[in-house]
Amino acid sequence: MNGLRDPRAAPVVLCLIQFVDVLGVTSATTAVPAILRDLEAPTSAAGPLSTSYAMFFGGLLVLGARLGDKLGHRRVLTVSLLGFMAASALGGIADELAWVIAARALQGAAAAGSVPSALKLLLNASPRKNQRRTALAAWSATGAAAGASGFVVGGLLVEVWDWPAVFWLNIPVGIGLLIGLMGAVPRDEAVEEQGKLDLLGAFLLIGTVMLLVAGASSFERGSDPAQAVLGVLGSSVLAAGLVWRIRTAKNPLVPRAAIQSHNLRDGTVFSFVNTATTSSSAVLATLYLQQELGRAALEAGFTLVTFSILVVAGSGLAKPLLARRPPRRVATTGLAIIAASNAVLVLAGSTWVGIGTAMAIGGLGIGISSVAATSLGTSISDDLAGSASGVLNTGAQVGTAVGTALVVMISSLTSITWGWAVAAGLAVGTALWAATQPDHLNEGNP
Repeated sequence: MNGLRDPRAAPVVLCLIQFVDVLGVTSATTAVPAILRDLEAPTSAAGPLSTSYAMFFGGLLVLGARLGDKLGHRRVLTVSLLGFMAASALGGIADELAWVIAARALQGAAAAGSVPSALKLLLNASPRKNQRRTALAAWSATGAAAGASGFVVGGLLVEVWDWPAVFWLNIPVGIGLLIGLMGAVPRDEAVEEQGKLDLLGAFLLIGTVMLLVAGASSFERGSDPAQAVLGVLGSSVLAAGLVWRIRTAKNPLVPRAAIQSHNLRDGTVFSFVNTATTSSSAVLATLYLQQELGRAALEAGFTLVTFSILVVAGSGLAKPLLARRPPRRVATTGLAIIAASNAVLVLAGSTWVGIGTAMAIGGLGIGISSVAATSLGTSISDDLAGSASGVLNTGAQVGTAVGTALVVMISSLTSITWGWAVAAGLAVGTALWAATQPDHLNEGNP
């Protein structure tokens, strides 16, 4: 790209695109009971209705990144926004459950095309160190805050209007973002020939992530243990095939240089653990507030507002920290704070005040750690930045699914306290591992 038409507007538009896409993962979750009731669907349909978006979003992120590299990131982002609005319209007019599920899946697929290209364009807009830290702080803040805000936004829309509003709202918002994109980001330059797209690798990666998310979600619901086990086993088989494909293909879907990057590897681990340890705790807290403390769903959702506010604060704090310390050390600090938030839940999670306090601490931790993880993972050569953005976001989405499934399953077998304790242990263990990793690996832009 030659340069931005409006260097101030572009980061705002690109971060808001991510906010809307990530918001979609959780915003419709609050509407599930209303959808099932209105369409007279069985409760067993809650599973595919809740997970279809996340499956296609997580499964197609890397493919979306590669399409951006091949076709141009602004072009792919534009088409993805149009697709997201079309899928939202389908959901808004749907009068059968199958069409609602299809709309959610198509929304997830469109979001998978949007997010990696938006991040790559944001990195292109921020070539200098200080600019990049500011941009990544804003990106991480909007992404993390969107996940928690989705419960509140979805609850408000269902409460004030009805469940179709969760879909219809995306259309005027999407139009505004599309206008902003056209005005802030210039057209793509000519894209260099990169060889044929690795369709077999794409199939293997998509299948790996989708089966893992589906299996993890089955574990979380406890609806069908056999289905859950088959999902995880099938995912493992396809993952082995993906490793083989990356090693042998001439132009693999995920470039071998990206796979070999220590920065991308560690950044993806941090992204996975960040969401695994915070999303799971938030889900448990929401369930506890409703089932044990008798709070309404919307009231429980508002408890997570402190999480979103402190995510923004933590992301802002990460910028000066990254100016003085390497990303791995900053991520370790964030994980330690996340562990502390889960410790508060273990000790005082039986009260509304304790849960709200813990969520605030967790928001601060993930705000710091997510900025550091993205900064580290994108410290890679520019030609690999698009693929890196897809891998990082895939790690975060898989972390949400797997972490939530694991922690919810453990809490159902033992107690909710043990679920929070496991989340704390995962954060501590990852922080200790990170402390053993070298600080400086100059693979690209810091």
